[in-house]
This record gives sequence, structure tokens and C-alpha cells, in this order.
Amino acid sequence: MRVISKSRLQQFWELPGYANASGPLRAWYTHVNSKAVSWHSWAEVKSDFATASLIGNCVVFNIGGNKYRLITRILYASQKVFVLKVMNHAEYDNDKWKSDCGCFQPPFKSVKTTLSNPSNPDPKGTE
Repeated sequence: MRVISKSRLQQFWELPGYANASGPLRAWYTHVNSKAVSWHSWAEVKSDFATASLIGNCVVFNIGGNKYRLITRILYASQKVFVLKVMNHAEYDNDKWKSDCGCFQPPFKSVKTTLSNPSNPDPKGTE
């Protein structure tokens, strides 16, 4: 899998009072970002992380002995895990994150642009 992005994890553990999240978040990142991890379904995620939860289109990981929550969106076909939000347990219980993260929004569709004439970069053919 490919995790996007580690910087969001780091931003959290660099916040005052959250330095103890660094070890567990780094461990999660190292495991999931490994080429050995190749999830193709929710069942495979659940077998690796028994305490993970599926909330709408989001996968929630319990981090650091249940102290923190990591909200992600997994695109199995492209083997990508998008880090949406990291929070403490109290923030998670607030439930505001569900709308912030778009967990109940339809999945994004990829946009593919094609040209009818590859030698003409103007798709309208007006050039």
C-alpha cells in the first residue's frame, strides 16, 4: 500500500501534548506503507487491524492503545491509503469528523481526459 501522506501524521505528533503519538503512528505508517501490505478488501484490513472500524467510506484505526483515532480512506484498486485526520479519543467521540472527512459522501471518481486527435492539443478542434 502507499500511504498519503506521512506529513499529516507528523503534524499531529508535533502538536503540544501529542509527542507520545509519534511511536504508534510511525509504526502504523511503516507497516501499512510496506510493499508487503496489499489490501484488496475491508476483510483484509480487518485481519491486519482487528480493532479498525468501517464508518461509511472511511476506515478508522485505533492508535496508541486506543488513545488516538486515525481516519483514512482506502482506494483498494490503486493501493492507496489517504490519511484524512488524526485526533484524540475525545475529538473522535464528538462525531464532527464524519462530515469533515466526507465519510458518507460518494467515493471520488477519476476523471480521464482523452483527445480525439492526439496531434491536436485542443480537444475542441478549434486550433
